[in-house]
Amino acid sequence: MGTRVPFTPRAAVLGLAVVLGSVAAVSAVVVGALRALLHRQARIARRRIGKPLGEDALDADRVWGRRFDGPPVELAVFGDSIAAGLGAERPKDTLGGRLAKGVARATRRPVRLRTAATVGAESSQLASQVDALPAEYRPDIAVVVVGGNDVTHRIPVATATAHLADAVHRLRARGAEVVVGTCPDLGALRPVPQPLRVVGSRLSRQMALAQEEAAVGAGALAVSLGTTVGPFFVSQPAEMFSLDRFHPSALGYRRTAEALLPAVLSALADPLSPRPRTPPVRARLPRPA
Repeated sequence: MGTRVPFTPRAAVLGLAVVLGSVAAVSAVVVGALRALLHRQARIARRRIGKPLGEDALDADRVWGRRFDGPPVELAVFGDSIAAGLGAERPKDTLGGRLAKGVARATRRPVRLRTAATVGAESSQLASQVDALPAEYRPDIAVVVVGGNDVTHRIPVATATAHLADAVHRLRARGAEVVVGTCPDLGALRPVPQPLRVVGSRLSRQMALAQEEAAVGAGALAVSLGTTVGPFFVSQPAEMFSLDRFHPSALGYRRTAEALLPAVLSALADPLSPRPRTPPVRARLPRPA
């Protein structure tokens, strides 16, 4: 019969430390393996998607609805490749073109479209897009779609949403009503293997929720693209995606514009608040790490 080791607080602490140390070691191995897997799958996804569409979206900037009378509604679009319309084969199928036609039909006025969005943009580039506008330019309505590149480039949510709020403040200071389409659900991207696709879906939903809070807090209307059009991209990928299976097709842009249009028309018809005569206090952006 062996000698029984008496129970002492010191022995209990040492035993617990051994157990926790073993668990931590196993966890570190698992986390490391998972991280390596996700990095490998990210490379696979980039290779599958490639750049068959190039990096330049079609130019859709013009006056739409010329058959209508009255001064044109000034519509400006900011953000990333979705906002720019990459993947559309005709100018009228870009997000800006779709929105301009919809606003023209609903208001019975021509609409002058100005696209400031750029392919590959993150939220940090919204400021330069706004700054590039002519000093005298005063959009009636601004639409912002951004966030996907922040997720794929692992930009902290707080940093991305601070840039978004700052852009909304800047646009409001110019007299614009603002509508933000929040980050799409990246879980709809079939070229992305599992489990990376699940991770992307979760991260994009987190980004979208934070964007909604930031946008509304800065004086914009927010539309959840993941909720309103995400299910179409999941259930109809062949129809909703363009050649690269990453950017929307003409139908995908139509669905996206239809989701945004009610908020755009609501903002035009019933502004959220009196348009400021002086610039508001800008959002405080996080300092670079």
